[in-house]
Amino acid sequence: MKFPIGKFHYSGASTREERSTWTADIAALPDQLEEVLASFSPEEIETPYRPEGWCAREVVHHLADSHMNAVVRLKLALTEENPIVKPYAEARWALLSDTQELPLDASLSMLKGMHLKWAHLLNSLSPADWSRTYYHPEQKKEVSLDELVALYAWHGKHHLAHIKLVKG
Repeated sequence: MKFPIGKFHYSGASTREERSTWTADIAALPDQLEEVLASFSPEEIETPYRPEGWCAREVVHHLADSHMNAVVRLKLALTEENPIVKPYAEARWALLSDTQELPLDASLSMLKGMHLKWAHLLNSLSPADWSRTYYHPEQKKEVSLDELVALYAWHGKHHLAHIKLVKG
């Protein structure tokens, strides 16, 4: 239940076809979330997908927060030479009032606009852009835009699968 689509695996530099697939996955996520959540009752939106897991509301707010950070990291890597990015405490962010009190629509709207911009930007990248990097101090490694996009395409599908677990 923790990894319904399996753990993330990145094998290294990617093909144009893989990048295109990841970009399409990123572009499609907001509509996929809306489609799945349309059939949820208010009780189901508040039901954790596993014991000690987040409910759908928390997952959607987490996706908006996490993907917002990913877009910032992408833009930093495109405009600076190997910038150091700031990690954030995602579990603590999930306890803040916006995640705990606002309805899903706040983050769904944010995801729609952000993913539209994100996919547009990804479609404009040159082959050389995909190898640009940032440094992640918690992971103590350079991360290429190739790896970033692969990770977040997986991340969206991973959490979409979590939400679907509520329905069984």
